[in-house]
Amino acid sequence: MGFFERWLTVWVFLCIAVGILLGQLFPAPFHALGRLEVAQVNLPVGLLIWVMIIPMLLKIDFGALHQVRAHTKGIGVTLFINWAVKPFSMALLGWIFIRHVFAPYLPAEQLDSYVAGLILLAAAPCTAMVFVWSHLTRGDPLFTLSQVALNDVIMIFAFAPLVALLLGLSAITVPWDTLFLSVLMYIVIPVIIAQWWRRSLLKKGQEVFDRTLKTLHPFGLSALLATLVLLFAFQGEAILKQPLVIAMLAVPILIQVFFNSGLAYLLNRKLGVAHSVAGPSALIGASNFFELAVAAAISLFGFESGAALATVVGVLIEVPVMLAVVRIVNSSKAWYERGAQA
Repeated sequence: MGFFERWLTVWVFLCIAVGILLGQLFPAPFHALGRLEVAQVNLPVGLLIWVMIIPMLLKIDFGALHQVRAHTKGIGVTLFINWAVKPFSMALLGWIFIRHVFAPYLPAEQLDSYVAGLILLAAAPCTAMVFVWSHLTRGDPLFTLSQVALNDVIMIFAFAPLVALLLGLSAITVPWDTLFLSVLMYIVIPVIIAQWWRRSLLKKGQEVFDRTLKTLHPFGLSALLATLVLLFAFQGEAILKQPLVIAMLAVPILIQVFFNSGLAYLLNRKLGVAHSVAGPSALIGASNFFELAVAAAISLFGFESGAALATVVGVLIEVPVMLAVVRIVNSSKAWYERGAQA
């Protein structure tokens, strides 16, 4: 893990501070940026999201899908957690904590929006960062690659219907046109561009491809941080009035990460799956494609929405909580293997 990834939480905190400060000192320019929209899609953020997502999607080799058959049990467990457990467990946790436990301490007009943001965060499994987590657990790289490629294919077709279903169950109005436009803008088109670019680069040789990825890497992280500065420039007033909102939103996210990673880990152990597959399976099952969640939240509900803030909290805690899961997976390897061989 590189220096910037290791300290991502610190950079996010700095973006919070810088965004709030700039939003309070120069509100007019930020409101002007917020008005640059087409079909409810903010153009500056759309550009930043593409710069953020496309380098990540370049790493995905959809040709790895044929390897799925080699890891049927591990793939099955991860798919079950990602698509049948995680989004629904997050919706339940959002209902418990946002609508009930913390409701008296949160702005009433934003409760629905906070729940929507949590659902968006859980509805798409992570893509790029899981390669880092898999490496740290000495995971099987072929399993990780094939699992991520399969998840990306499913996400193209399942993200919008799943989000719409869960928002509907939460009694939140679904702007269908904006939802499908978000899927087109932030999943379908970037996947097409990334795969075309990937093939073009690989025709020039692996060295050219690797050098391009290394060159693009800082741009992706910079785009993420710039997006967060914009978000907090708009969210600053609400955060200054209620600074504990971020901590309250973090509670259901933390619970769902440990619950889903633990469930995936235990199911793999029960099925006798190798630890090198169970580790990345647990981490893929728990992590989120927060870049997509942030983009979709802004498109659907706007910069100043509770949904956008909720997705950013996911970014804030992603690295430390996933490193904690990595530590648990690595330290429990001997225990895992005793059970998997039984």
